[in-house]
Amino acid sequence: MTEEILAKIKQLPPLPESAMQIEAVYQDPNSSFNDMVKILEKDPLLTADILKAANSPLYGFSREINAISQAVGLFGMGTVRGFALASIVKKSFSLDLSAYGINNEMFSNLSKKQHGLMTAWCIRKENKLLGILSPAAFLVEIGKVIIAQQVMAEGKQTEFRDALKNLQNVEAAEREIVGTDTPDVSSTIFAQWKFEKGLVEVIKHCQNPENAEPEYQRAASILHVVRVCVPINGVITDESAEAAKELIKKYDLDMESFEKALENAK
Repeated sequence: MTEEILAKIKQLPPLPESAMQIEAVYQDPNSSFNDMVKILEKDPLLTADILKAANSPLYGFSREINAISQAVGLFGMGTVRGFALASIVKKSFSLDLSAYGINNEMFSNLSKKQHGLMTAWCIRKENKLLGILSPAAFLVEIGKVIIAQQVMAEGKQTEFRDALKNLQNVEAAEREIVGTDTPDVSSTIFAQWKFEKGLVEVIKHCQNPENAEPEYQRAASILHVVRVCVPINGVITDESAEAAKELIKKYDLDMESFEKALENAK
């Protein structure tokens, strides 16, 4: 990673107190469902953000979720933690993704679609991994904010756009122009904020899951599949879906559940 990007990461403000409280409750083995609900209900704006995310049609609930306790009951503490951290973290950044040819709404929808697909795929057979995968799916792309800032600081917008077009691979274009990529930057941010090791490992190695520690390789593989299936513009194509299915075969993941989730996502 370049010194310039590392400096930008080190200049980021610490996580707000609300995020630290959520993490403390989630990481405490003695905490309960009610402990998480109480922390979230203290912040009305955060509660509104979580309920808005939970009521997305991506999750397919037939009735409206109108209380934090209901959201935690339906999704579990891990997934609601993901909703909360995504809201808090994104408010910690000044977003300008124009270097990637996308606007802020598209960037937000990218994370939502990746998370929606991942949740629908894993909710039954990989539920134990959602504690890591839910925040990972929401937060993995945040490194693009720092990379976009560096591209613009160096006046390389045109060069970067050309690399994106010619290489047809976002991470390859990032490495060519700024010397690092989204998973590397994102994982460095969350390591600085002292998120748990598993989340950092899964994000860092989501392009090459075999490089993760063995206990995190499956989660990193799932995140890799989801990011390939839902590309940067948030539009799932036949090509991206087929590329994702090839990875599912490679990693020996659950194809049947994925195909059902993919049908809903489309």
